[in-house]
Amino acid sequence: MRGFLLSAALFALVPGAVQGTEPEGGVGKVEKLDSAVVLTSRAGRNTPVTFTMVSKDELRKTNPLNSLPMMLNLQPSVVAVNEGGTGLGYSKMTVRGSKGSQINVTLNGITLNDAESQEVFWVNIPALGNILSSVQLQRGLGTSANGAGAFGASINMSTASVGADPYASVDLSYGSYNTFTATTAAGTGLTRSGLYFDFACSRGTTDGYIRNAYADVQSAFAVLGWMNEKNSLRLTWLFGDQHTGITWHGIDLDQYNSDRRYNPAGEYYDAYGNVLYYDNDTDNYTQHHLQLNYARQFGEKVVWSTTFNWTKGDGYYENYKAGKKFTKYGFAKDFTYESDGVTYASDYKNDFIVREAMDNNYFVLNSDVRYSGDQLKLTAGVNLSRYDGDHFGKLLWSQVLGEDYDYGSHYWYLNNGLKQEANAFARAEYSPLTWLTAFADLQYRGVSLLMTGEEDDGTPLDYSDSWHFFNPRAGLTFSWSPRHKAYASAALGHREPGRSDIKEIIYSRNAGDDKSDLRPEKMLDVELGYTYTGAKFSASANVYLMEYWDMLLETGKLSDVGYAIKENVDRSWRRGIELAAGWQATPWLRADANLTLSVNRIKDFTEYVQHVDTYDNWEMTGRTTPYEYGTTTMLMSPSVTGMARLAFTPWRNTAYSSLKTTTLAIDGKYVGKQYLDNTTSDDRSVPAYFVSDLSVSHEFDLDGSALGLSLYVNNLFNNLYYADGWCYKNLVEEDSNAYCYGLGIYPQAPLNFMLKVSYRF
Repeated sequence: MRGFLLSAALFALVPGAVQGTEPEGGVGKVEKLDSAVVLTSRAGRNTPVTFTMVSKDELRKTNPLNSLPMMLNLQPSVVAVNEGGTGLGYSKMTVRGSKGSQINVTLNGITLNDAESQEVFWVNIPALGNILSSVQLQRGLGTSANGAGAFGASINMSTASVGADPYASVDLSYGSYNTFTATTAAGTGLTRSGLYFDFACSRGTTDGYIRNAYADVQSAFAVLGWMNEKNSLRLTWLFGDQHTGITWHGIDLDQYNSDRRYNPAGEYYDAYGNVLYYDNDTDNYTQHHLQLNYARQFGEKVVWSTTFNWTKGDGYYENYKAGKKFTKYGFAKDFTYESDGVTYASDYKNDFIVREAMDNNYFVLNSDVRYSGDQLKLTAGVNLSRYDGDHFGKLLWSQVLGEDYDYGSHYWYLNNGLKQEANAFARAEYSPLTWLTAFADLQYRGVSLLMTGEEDDGTPLDYSDSWHFFNPRAGLTFSWSPRHKAYASAALGHREPGRSDIKEIIYSRNAGDDKSDLRPEKMLDVELGYTYTGAKFSASANVYLMEYWDMLLETGKLSDVGYAIKENVDRSWRRGIELAAGWQATPWLRADANLTLSVNRIKDFTEYVQHVDTYDNWEMTGRTTPYEYGTTTMLMSPSVTGMARLAFTPWRNTAYSSLKTTTLAIDGKYVGKQYLDNTTSDDRSVPAYFVSDLSVSHEFDLDGSALGLSLYVNNLFNNLYYADGWCYKNLVEEDSNAYCYGLGIYPQAPLNFMLKVSYRF
């Protein structure tokens, strides 16, 4: 492992290339007009922020099993994992250690982050990589973005790409764990009248690696548009539907060592003590995104774009709950039920099947204007959004009440979240000299949140608050030759608490802690970077200082639905250096690598450990004991991440055109040790791991069409590892306040395979 890190570090210092560049508006007026909504929130080639570009071709070449986080896993400072152990199902990612709720994600300029949790649940839009024309990954605060504030990174995705010619394609894949994916796509290209139509749909199924990690996910995409040299009108529909087994529990180390494919979801015991599993312990969600965009070109330098978005989402997760009281599910304390001569009181423990559901609507109006002059580029825009989401619970079955009980009207909780936002920004890039660009970006975010109703445990969630944030950014870019560029920038950002954070504060207040409160997070992000771009070599180095005040950090304990409990800490920071390089050694050999070295610290961290009464009852007593740790490492923030990749095209110079496409690629990803809580304890950590993948692809030229074959070998060296986890800690009062903790980890699949067949014409 040390050899890998040393090689990656040395290679990353070779003059080579990494920092992606964004074309300033494409190849012509029509392309520039079509992409106007995307270019507004993206960094350009002279914008002094740290970013990389991922093209459509790069996305197409990745394993068809992978969700978008897994597709971005080889990018600098990115760590992506999958709960079920493969690439299909629940996936998540961190960038520089920042989690999903701190990463702003936009599609065609519209945020995909859930307004309440600020997370993006990638499983809700499967096979997203098949419909994207490009992805820009900004690290740090980046440029102004709509929706949830970027607090570690931004992912800007675009479907805006109009081809000149009609096309159609079919991709079929099959692999380990009975995994199957199918994608079809077709488009008219841009017709003489300016009309165009594109459509794509996909479906993926898998048994999954761990038990109950099965998935049945599907998506569809359609766009109908019209363009001429001055106008662009497009209607985009994106649909995602997911049915997956619940995998968020994780397993402890003892279970991992005896059966790493075990998953406790849906487990219960029959009357004879036999272990059984409920076969519908599932998570289900459907989303529809509808976007209407109009763009107008005024003269040669001004483009105005407006988008209206409506996102409709609804879904539920269904669980088998063993040994619960009637009062847990909304029955009155004086409730009794008689069956076969036996009277059951409200505190009687029996088994239940429940659904916890949500139904939401998200409306966005986004409008902006861009001026592109020879020396001055100006962009300004406004964004208005309204999210209205219901959360409710329904009882489906009780062991005591049986099949004949009328469950239809038994909703044991209902609450609503109403979140509204107004966002305005103005950005300028001015080049007084050919080698100097000055950058300024000013953003205002006004956010209001109203929560009403009761949570699933009967706790009132009445809460109202509003926040007003001013987020300035400024920087300089120095381009003293076509091959050399350096930049420096500073940015200030703010972020409001999420729904799960606020729920925990409400619980604390209801328990009598009047001082309990959450403050918005603040961050100062300083970026210093250099890039070199040559004919065969390119390289970049970037130093970042992400300084936090009042950062919300997890205690390590999870709620019933998998959300982490957080609290404000006065001072913390992420500081590091990112190195990356690319080398086209020969026409048939290319090498790429990146390496991130970082420190991720909390100053004067104090942990408050809760007391429970007994090992059997595990009831909270309301007492806590503080433990002071001084300066510690943030949880799930590796100090080292690195990647190296080699791609061979051995017959690139042959006279046979078909053989030119044959490519063999091997890559390796290293992720350093990660701690499961903020106490820097080796007992509660994810060990460093290295995983390698191999792919072989070939495309047959069929005179106007192409047939492609690809083989993907994942976890090439059969490394048995786990890549994520959680933990909790308690003091048990019946055992003289003995320290007790538990943890859950997520095993990743060993050596596995995928075979893909593609046909395009």
